[in-house]
Parts: sequence; C-alpha cells; structure tokens
Amino acid sequence: MFWKSTLLYTASLLILSGCVGTSPTPNKETVIDSTLPVVELTRDGVYVDMEAIAFEWKSVSDPRVKGVYIYKSVPNKEEVAGELKYFKTIDNRFTTHYTDVTVKPDTKYSYAFKTFSGDAEGRSSAIVDVKSLPVLESVSWLYSETGMPRTAKIIWRPHPNQSVKSYILERKTLEEEKWKTLIAIDGRLNAEYIDKNLKDNYVYEYRVRVKTYEGLVSFPSPVVKVVTKALPVGVTNIKTTLDLPKKINIAWDPTAIKDFQFYYLYRADSVDGNYKLIATLYNPAFTDNVEEDGKSYFYRVSVVDKDGLESEHEKMSVQGMSIPKPDAPAVINANMINNKAELAWGRVDPRTTSYVVVKKTKKGWFDETVEEFVNIKNKKFIDSHMEDGTSYAYVVYAVDANGIKSNPSIEIKFKTKDSRETINATKSEPIKEVQVSKAVKASDATQIITPASDLDVSGL
Repeated sequence: MFWKSTLLYTASLLILSGCVGTSPTPNKETVIDSTLPVVELTRDGVYVDMEAIAFEWKSVSDPRVKGVYIYKSVPNKEEVAGELKYFKTIDNRFTTHYTDVTVKPDTKYSYAFKTFSGDAEGRSSAIVDVKSLPVLESVSWLYSETGMPRTAKIIWRPHPNQSVKSYILERKTLEEEKWKTLIAIDGRLNAEYIDKNLKDNYVYEYRVRVKTYEGLVSFPSPVVKVVTKALPVGVTNIKTTLDLPKKINIAWDPTAIKDFQFYYLYRADSVDGNYKLIATLYNPAFTDNVEEDGKSYFYRVSVVDKDGLESEHEKMSVQGMSIPKPDAPAVINANMINNKAELAWGRVDPRTTSYVVVKKTKKGWFDETVEEFVNIKNKKFIDSHMEDGTSYAYVVYAVDANGIKSNPSIEIKFKTKDSRETINATKSEPIKEVQVSKAVKASDATQIITPASDLDVSGL
C-alpha cells in the first residue's frame, strides 16, 4: 500500500515544514470565505496504525490558499468525541499529506480540515472519525519443555505479521517481581530458544513480545512455566571396613533412580580435607588397596544420572581404615649367661600369632651379618651361637594372622668377652594390652635356636 512506503517520509516532511513560530494559526474571530476550496481526502486518504494516523488529500490549486488548518478532537474516558479544536497548521498549499504521531493505540479520534488564505478560512471538510489500531498481539502459541537438566526449551509459532522483526523473550523466577529481558531474537521465523545454566529443580517463567521494524512492541504473550530437573537422590547406608589388611572395602545401597549412569567415589585424608575423585563405578562397592597398615581415609559417594547431574554428597563422609600393625612386643628380660643371649617378652597384642627375632652380628667396624628367626611361638628366645669379641643386637617383632609385622621392640645389645665395648642390655617399655578380634593360630616353622629350658617370667 502507498501509505506503508510513505508514512515515515511524510512524517519527516511535515516536521520540516511545520517549524515552531512560523506557522499561522486561526484568528479568534474566524472569517469564513465560502469561495475558498474545501479539503477533500483521496479515496484511500486515511491510514491507521497503532501510534500514528496519516491523511492524504487532493491537491489545492487555488493560489489564494496559503495552507491547511487541521482540527482534532480527543474522546473522553467514555469514548465520546469532544469538541474539535485547532491542532496543526500545514502552511504550504502544495502539501497533500500529514501524519499524526501523537495518538495512542486503540483510541478514537476525530479530524477536520480547512484551507486558509491571508485573512480568512474556508469551510470545514467532512469530519473524519478514526480509531488507532490496538497494540500488536504477541505470538499466539507458546510452549515450554520442562524437566530438562539445567535447561529450558521455549518454542512458539512464528508471528503472521510480516512487519515483525524480532522476538523479545522475558524471564522471571517466583522470587522476582519484575520481568527481565533475556534475549532479543531476530528473524520472524526464528521460533525457539534454549535457556542454559539454570538452577536444579527450580521454577522459571517465560513470555514473549514481538517487535516490528518500526520499533513497535506488542503486548506480552501468555506465560509458560518451566521446572528444571532435580538432582538425583544420593546413596544411603555407606559402610567401610576397619579390620582388613592393606585395603579398605566401601559399599552402599544401590540407587533406585531410573536414569542412573554411574557412581563417583571420592577420598580425602581428613573429614574436612580435599576430596579427590578416585573411581567411577557401576556397582555399589569398591576395594581401596592402600598398601599401608593402619591407614585412614574418608570417603564420599555420589550418584550421576544420564544427563550428567550429580547428587549432593558433601555432607556425608564415612571413615575407613586398613588394620594397623600389631603392637610391638615388650622385652621384659634380657641377659647373657655363659655366652648365651636370653630374651623374654610379655604378651602385648592379642592379635599376635607368632614372633620374629632379628639378630645383627658385628665384628670389627664393617663386618656385619643379619639373621632372622621366624614363626616363634613362645615368648622367649635363647641364642647360644655367640663368639668371643663380637657385638650382637636383637629386636623382636610381633606378627598377626594376616602376616602383618609390628614395629620393632627396643633393641637389645650384647658384647661377648674380650670385646673392648661394655655390655648393654636395656629393659623394654611397659606392656600394653589391646583388645581386637581373635587371632588365627599359625603353624610352627623350623627355628635355628639352641634348645633351652623355658624362662620363668610369670612373676615379672
């Protein structure tokens, strides 16, 4: 239509031709000259928009005419047209267009036009009643896909009005009072948006406005609501072991979520330490081979679903520990009689099933040998293989049913006669008793020990 292509041009032309302070206005005492031509609109002389109403009239050839007066009435709240009042002067008789940009959407107005000469006005044209267009409606259909992981998908039907340039997507949460513009999407046929990085199990509301090439913005569309996917439920009943040699077993109840993908297992040295991911698991159990006696760790387990969402786990730590070494034996008697070393120790750790004695023999400064006597069942040791002028040192270890060896006892040193060093036999620390599970008895092994009668240590 002609008006669509000339509306903006006409508006700018009238602004240039209607400068303030130069246009004449009607006299208070109007002189009517019936011989002046009457303004006549063309057949398509009225064009209506939301915020503009444009007029086109036939050209005026009478040289007496200086221009055209425009009268306008604005309806009251009851939409009853008021009295026509002077509104605008077109001070050039060759001008045949005018656009009123002072109108509101969906409002009725009345207009009339008069030519004027130097000292009179012509007769009024017919009154033209016009109603501006209502505000542009937004999209007619809007849909949201809910239950997505930290994401919302909003789609709508493209607007049928080809003057639509873009869509304005607005968003708010239930805690917010005002809508915020999320994004402007150019292109009338672009009818989808994926909103990312949202909160888990959170409610968001969306609506859409359309914007025309002229900058007109529509009413908002109906509101759609989105609830993002909740995090998976965490695991329960996590159990760890405290009594296994050089390993810790961790187990928990299997998850019941339908879109389960795997478990994450975290470990730290302390309950508030830095937890590191050590395993991705498909089964609710894991063996942590720590290769260290009495090593303690803290564990956390989370559930990860097929969308990559991970359950909360920061507040649930469980401690596990490999079984510690048995307590070292306490040597309670150490003597050298007739070139025989005699050692006796008391029971210290009930887990102990056997003992090991390590003997170091030294002649001179550099000649040293080490012997180990294993699987000793008694709490005493007699060594008759001693030579003159030689230094000896003994330590005793306790061994449990798992083969775990304790820390060494105190070192007992002897020096046979003719040695230049003084004999030194040190007593042990007090005996400590520790309650643990019943040990498994190990079989005896051959010992290279000189037979001797048992020492009586019951009164020590």
